Amino acid sequence: MASKVPAPAKGTGPSGRALWRDILGKYDLEQHELALLREAVRTVDDLDGLAAVVAEEGMTVGNRVHPALVESRQLRIALARLLGALRLPAGDEDDQAPGRRPQRRVGARGVYSVGG
Repeated sequence: MASKVPAPAKGTGPSGRALWRDILGKYDLEQHELALLREAVRTVDDLDGLAAVVAEEGMTVGNRVHPALVESRQLRIALARLLGALRLPAGDEDDQAPGRRPQRRVGARGVYSVGG
């Protein structure tokens, strides 16, 4: 359990601060894990910014999907990988079904491409 939560980076938005406080309020992270968390916080804030752009400008530009939607999809993938790389437990140990092993988490998968 973390004793004192350090402040997030200056300029961090509300969603990023909430993520930072939530994770560091529950877990003590090592330096390399803090770097992953910092990137996750930036990603969450970027997603908020892109959502605001889409809310203001709409989901399309002409007859095409707004570029902010495309970028936000990519950022969601990146966020999932960053949070997965932190390898935080998924719930309390007491929540596990009897005889069930905890989920094994491995590193981020590679990029998929069309073979030819």
